[in-house]
Amino acid sequence: MDAPTSEVLDRLYAVIAARKGGDPQQSYTAKLFSRGTPKIAQKLGEEAVELVIEALRADKPRIVSESADLLYHLLVVWADAGVTATDIWAELARREGTSGHKRHDGDK
Repeated sequence: MDAPTSEVLDRLYAVIAARKGGDPQQSYTAKLFSRGTPKIAQKLGEEAVELVIEALRADKPRIVSESADLLYHLLVVWADAGVTATDIWAELARREGTSGHKRHDGDK
């Protein structure tokens, strides 16, 4: 079997987007969507904090697991907002090669 690639994110996003409006009793993803943007955002924040904790512990297996959770919930946020991976890749490409000292439009 070939090593997984970033294409898994595209496949996961497609599944997540397809669950929007689905039966909350049949799918965790559909349940998140049914609870609305505040709950979706809250879950993303929780997963980010869990990843930070594992990073500070330097627990590689838990970092991997929490990173996967964070990416999944990030994709749910994107789907909820109507943002696609292509939108994100285009923004990253736009920023490519800029100095780390330069501010970007979205920087605060």
